[in-house]
Amino acid sequence: MRNLKLLHTREHGPVQALGRPQCFCLRADQGTLLIGSEYGILELDPAIRGVTNEISLSVNGFLPEDGSGHIVGIEDLPDQESVCVATAAGDVILCNLSTKQLECVGSVNSGLTTMSWSPDQELVLLVTGQQTLIMMTKDFEPIIEREIHQDDFGEGKFITVGWGKKETQFHGSEGKQAAHRKQTEVPPASSSDDGRPRVTWRGDGQFVAVSAICPQTGARKVRVWSRELVLQSTSEPIPGLEQALAWKPSGSLIASTQEKPNKHDVVFFEKNGLLHGEFTLPFQKGQAKVNELLWNLDSTILAVWLEDLKKEKNSGTNTYVQLWTVGNYHWYLKQSLHFGSAEKSQLVSLLWDPEIPYRLHALCRGWHALCYDWHWSTDRSTGEESRLVANVAVIDGDKVLVTAFQRSVVPPPMCTFQLQLQQAVNQVAFHTDPTKSADLAVLDASNRISIYRVGDSTVKDPTVTLGGSGFKASVETPHLEKIYSLSMPVDGDVISLCYNLKTRAVALQLADGQILKYLWEAPTPALEPWRSSNGSAVRFPSPCVQTALAVIGGEEAILGLTERCRFFINDVEVASNVTSFAIYDEFLLVTTHSHTCQCVSLRDTSLKVLQAGFSSSSTPNETLRKVERGSRIVTVVPQDTKLILQMPRGNLETVHHRALVLAQIRKWLDRLMFKEAFECMRKLRINLNLLYDHNPKVFLENVETFIKQIDSVNHINLFFTELKEEDFTKTMYPSPVSSNIQLQQCPDQKKVDLICDAMRAAMENINPQKYCLSILTSHVKKSTPELEIALQKVHELRETVSPAAEGVTAEVALKYLLFLVDVNELYDHSLGTYDFDLVVMVAEKSQKDPKEYLPFLNTLRKMETNYQHYTIDKYLKRYKKALCHLSKCGPEHFSEFLNLVKDQNLYNEALKLYPPDTPEHKAVCSAFGEHLNQKHLYEQAGLIFARCGAFERALNAFLSSGSWQQALCMASRLGYTADRLAGLARSLAGKLVEQKKPAEAAILLEQYAQDYEEAVLLLLEGTIWEEALRLIHKYGRLDILETNFKPAILEAQRNYLVFLDSQKATFTRHRKRLLVVRELKEQARQGLLDDETPNCLEADLVSETSSIVTASDMSGKYSHSNSRISARSSKNRRKAERKWHSLKEGSPLEDLALLEALGENIRTTENMKGDVHSLLKGLVLFGYDELARELQQALEEALQLIERSLPEIWTTDLQQNPANPVLGPNSTANSIMAAYQQQRIAAPAVQDAELLIPPKLNKNIQWKLNLLQ
Repeated sequence: MRNLKLLHTREHGPVQALGRPQCFCLRADQGTLLIGSEYGILELDPAIRGVTNEISLSVNGFLPEDGSGHIVGIEDLPDQESVCVATAAGDVILCNLSTKQLECVGSVNSGLTTMSWSPDQELVLLVTGQQTLIMMTKDFEPIIEREIHQDDFGEGKFITVGWGKKETQFHGSEGKQAAHRKQTEVPPASSSDDGRPRVTWRGDGQFVAVSAICPQTGARKVRVWSRELVLQSTSEPIPGLEQALAWKPSGSLIASTQEKPNKHDVVFFEKNGLLHGEFTLPFQKGQAKVNELLWNLDSTILAVWLEDLKKEKNSGTNTYVQLWTVGNYHWYLKQSLHFGSAEKSQLVSLLWDPEIPYRLHALCRGWHALCYDWHWSTDRSTGEESRLVANVAVIDGDKVLVTAFQRSVVPPPMCTFQLQLQQAVNQVAFHTDPTKSADLAVLDASNRISIYRVGDSTVKDPTVTLGGSGFKASVETPHLEKIYSLSMPVDGDVISLCYNLKTRAVALQLADGQILKYLWEAPTPALEPWRSSNGSAVRFPSPCVQTALAVIGGEEAILGLTERCRFFINDVEVASNVTSFAIYDEFLLVTTHSHTCQCVSLRDTSLKVLQAGFSSSSTPNETLRKVERGSRIVTVVPQDTKLILQMPRGNLETVHHRALVLAQIRKWLDRLMFKEAFECMRKLRINLNLLYDHNPKVFLENVETFIKQIDSVNHINLFFTELKEEDFTKTMYPSPVSSNIQLQQCPDQKKVDLICDAMRAAMENINPQKYCLSILTSHVKKSTPELEIALQKVHELRETVSPAAEGVTAEVALKYLLFLVDVNELYDHSLGTYDFDLVVMVAEKSQKDPKEYLPFLNTLRKMETNYQHYTIDKYLKRYKKALCHLSKCGPEHFSEFLNLVKDQNLYNEALKLYPPDTPEHKAVCSAFGEHLNQKHLYEQAGLIFARCGAFERALNAFLSSGSWQQALCMASRLGYTADRLAGLARSLAGKLVEQKKPAEAAILLEQYAQDYEEAVLLLLEGTIWEEALRLIHKYGRLDILETNFKPAILEAQRNYLVFLDSQKATFTRHRKRLLVVRELKEQARQGLLDDETPNCLEADLVSETSSIVTASDMSGKYSHSNSRISARSSKNRRKAERKWHSLKEGSPLEDLALLEALGENIRTTENMKGDVHSLLKGLVLFGYDELARELQQALEEALQLIERSLPEIWTTDLQQNPANPVLGPNSTANSIMAAYQQQRIAAPAVQDAELLIPPKLNKNIQWKLNLLQ
């Protein structure tokens, strides 16, 4: 649904020259025109609008000096830096334009009628006066010569398989008489035919078609020849076939013209000579003749050169050119160029540009040339009011086809209404005022502007008819009105104009890309350069065929699209693959060569963000969607979500772009238009949670409005069923702009519950009978379904004698409830209400057998109420409720109560149901304690036993748990004697010694067993020196100092020194090995990056690194072992982990194992500070100063060694990026793969993040003695 719009026209000349122009060609490398006349050749330069070169052919005798000569062909040959000219006398001349040398490269005695070069300029075909074809190379060496008129059909002759004769074949509607009808003879060519042969090449140069008049019949025939002049096919006899001939560059069809008894057609041939389609030219027979047909470069436009037939002797001939395009199998006349009847303006030759598809060159008899540049444009209305109809106008000859897309989407050539004008239409424009955007102006070929307005007249305009091509629609049509126009001079060629509806700004684009701002609202209209935000003048790098104004992030900018698909915003190229674009409201919509349609919001964005968005290949979101290949934007329907796209064939497709849909839904919701939003969301599958999530506060405040607008129980139920706790504005439909909307009114209440409660209250307030089913849905849909309440409402409906007119019966309500909830679940909930009438009502709707549930219900009815409720709750597995009901049934059911407590582990609930002093409470406590004992929770069991008075069992539980304080308390409650208490203390002390708690064991022995000597020995073994000294002095046993204490501290000093030496040696060895391993790995990595072989390394380095680089060889062993031990015990799992972190040299993770060992060494040394401090005080107390000083110095050296080595072991790079993949410009596939294999092995270990963090050294501990320094 596009129109051809004239971009700009350039006129070259007129110039002063001898004779009259006869033909011309383009010199593409120089940008000049080569024009041939009856005297010679001249070169016209459009830049200077003058002649730059002139070569006379009459001086050298190639053309007669009397001006009777004729040039039949002219071709520029850039490879030879010459131009080839063929004369009617038979000479083929090569002219060097630089040196002006002439060379006759061939001559034909019979003369020449046509010269035609192949598209690749490798071959040239000459048609002689004797009706022969001569094929020559570009060096003018003859290849072959053939007669034009051949009796044979050609190599493509159709094969007859012999299935019957013509008399026996089916002839359709013509009847059997058609078999006996004689074939009518083809009449000779018309008198207007010039009789000259026509030659046209296929775009790839493999075939050439020749149209010539047959000498026997006098009619034209078209023959198709191969590149070697082998005849391929001959056209079928066609009466009235004319001279024009043009092969479509894409190679599918050959165009010609045919004069029929009542019309004039453009017909199309296939390569096999058969007709394939036609269209009728818009004039009567005998009114005009067709001189030539020309296809443009990309086969989208067919130019028809027409000439009026003279009616009187002295009248001039009117010449004009029509441009035709095809869409959806319909041919449209898009442009009509009238050259008038004056002799100087008559057309001599016509030519499409060989490089620019939409540039047309015309040569007039008055020695001036015209150049037209065209571009495609979609003429759409730009209003945004809801009453407007999104009009799109399509030019079709003297008619304008208008389609109102808001009313209906009909494919062309159908339309909503059409405007009939007196002349062919060249341009259409809609009114820029958004309130009058249905008004349009039409410019016809006679340069008259017709204005059509809507709504100002009640008289029907006869030039406006509804419908088109069999389609009719009811729509308000415009009427014709006369208006006046205002113009002002512009210094330059204006090629486009655009207008912004909101800012009322007008921008003009000149041919050189400069953008001007038209200040049309000023007291004196003026022009000024368009400037960007930084103050610089905007100029498009390339002329744009489509422009538009838009506000981007608060700044007005001009958008442009070139015919090469380059998309500019101001003078910045943001994309190079855009095929079409449109501005709608705050959105920019573009289609791309990657078959996508992108919809971008311009409100809160910037030029850099847009440029990044177009260049990035991000995953599709709501702004991006796939479209059919070759789709282009036609229009966007205002106040709707429809985006109309046109396919390459011409058919239309309506899509609802997700970004447009969500934007329109948000607008409706902001205006409280819930019905429109709901219908759109339901139709386009948008999740209905957005109705609430868009603005929860507003929704909850307008719940009644929502219900009244929807006014459908089914739609409200649909809304309930789609509700989810998820906030869809953060997940599925994130808002493009940040908003401060309050998300929740009650943050403590869940979203679904909040909506259900609010809507249920509103529905009960409006009409509870009408919305009964929706009220039930609101109960069921809550996070914890309120099935009992819903069932109770159904039960109330059953008890209602006469339901309301809008209400529903209990049967319908129950049936609907069963649709929402599983019948068995509903049966269980009805049973949980203890209402047997309700149970029976639900059971009747289920598939349950009455023989099953009726006896069960009858049994329940006979029970006592509490026991009945207990039985039902136990059946429904509601054990807590069952326990509560059973506790009210009396002592006779206590054994059953206790069994239920034990079976379901309901001890805490059971303890709450009986007072603490009752026997039942004690029985439950006793059972609870036994249960805790079985779970090995001995201390908790002891507490429970102690609370209920079972002190003996509590004592045993505390003994099992090692709680010696509680055990002694229980022994006191049981009245233990001193001897028995001492024995208990010795037993507890033995267990504490096994648990390595010598201090606590010493307390028991000293205080309860009165064995202070044994207590002192335990303290010395545990290196608790100061407590041992206290007991020695308390009991006055100073002899123990010499016999036990001093030997113990001396032995401890020696052990500490040996241990510290061992720790330092181990630390140093591991540190050195870690540095070696890291160096080897770095060398191996560099080797992989440089793609070096191991042979380049030293032998020992190869042996060291082979286990590191090719560690994947060992990974299979470890991975298999891991898979085998996955189900083993935790002990075996820890063992496997230790094996994984192996300190063996060459193991896959030796560096991590060394880190682990070094960390453990540091922590052990750090933890020695407290013990060494206590020992130092003991040594100094008894005068062993040198030994104490030696120990203090040894520990200090070990700590200093650790502190110095920490930065070397735990480097900064190791903590920041433990596993960087080997990537970069110097990487190869092998190096990256090997590095990833190595890191894949290390991946499980890297998960142990604590290995990569250095241990902390606590410097706040004051462990040293200053008196030893």
